[in-house]
Amino acid sequence: MSLLTVDNLRIEFGSADAPLAAVDKVGFSIEAGEVVGLIGESGSGKSLTSRAIMGLVSYPGRVADGSITFDGRNVLEMSPKELRAFRAREVGMIFQDPFSSLSPVYRVGAQLAETLRVNSGLSRRAAKEAAVELLDRVGIPDPERRARSYPHELSGGQRQRVMIAFATAAKPRLLLADEPTTALDVTTQEQILALLAEMQRDNGMAMLLVSHDFGVIAQMCDRVVVMYGGRVVETGPIADIYESPKHPYTKALLASVPHLEVGDRGRRPLVLAGQPPQLGAIREGCVFAPRCSQAHDECTRVEMSLEPSGAAHQSACLLEPASAGRKQLPLTVGGVK
Repeated sequence: MSLLTVDNLRIEFGSADAPLAAVDKVGFSIEAGEVVGLIGESGSGKSLTSRAIMGLVSYPGRVADGSITFDGRNVLEMSPKELRAFRAREVGMIFQDPFSSLSPVYRVGAQLAETLRVNSGLSRRAAKEAAVELLDRVGIPDPERRARSYPHELSGGQRQRVMIAFATAAKPRLLLADEPTTALDVTTQEQILALLAEMQRDNGMAMLLVSHDFGVIAQMCDRVVVMYGGRVVETGPIADIYESPKHPYTKALLASVPHLEVGDRGRRPLVLAGQPPQLGAIREGCVFAPRCSQAHDECTRVEMSLEPSGAAHQSACLLEPASAGRKQLPLTVGGVK
């Protein structure tokens, strides 16, 4: 049994009478100790999916369908008390912006110590000592002094290290890292990724790494789930997808990664024309069809679903041979059948 299973997840906004789907029919799993990447452009539903796993989709959003199962328990059916215990001990999350995740009026050591005291039952003194140890573990220089600092007195990389300390304090079985290197310089990004890899390896925890950067995903992950317009369009082992992508969107993402070659003849990265679909846009057939250079009429009336493209590789592209048996939707032009 997988540690985490997301099945047929649908997240909506707006009224129940006229719902707008931001995530639809999303499914994937994570095994114990595995690192899975969730990749796609901004607005593809990656962060919303990761927040749903934590039970953090709040009004005006709602989980309208599907299940999220962690070690045999449905997260969506947990009571508030069970959710607090789940977040405190079994799953940790690193959010995109560490500055907004820390209180600006309390010292970082005090915030970390309070979290340890509440979640682990430590005394105030023991929690304070443990907080300094955690800051040292995540590579904060002079941790005793930095524990007395306010968030604005730390660099962006140091704040992200503090958030990693928060997320891994209880040695969770699953870590959700939502764009953990956003707004950091290249050197600091590498340091943060190396730290995450070290913590994942030392604690033996599974990780879901959310990113828009295929370079980061290829460096860190065992498998990858590609999202576009709130749907999963391709999934499989990172080596298979990197070497032989099947979906046109995945190919476009890979082609957008800069490559450096000997001399001055580096290949120019591809810029994907068009924009991702707006929330609630009518999407019959393949969600990527409006931006796909290979799309044809049939793409607008095919039932979009993942089909095998290899032993552990799946794609939702009609152009793949395995898609020949897909169910056809009624042909519509301009919304008229």
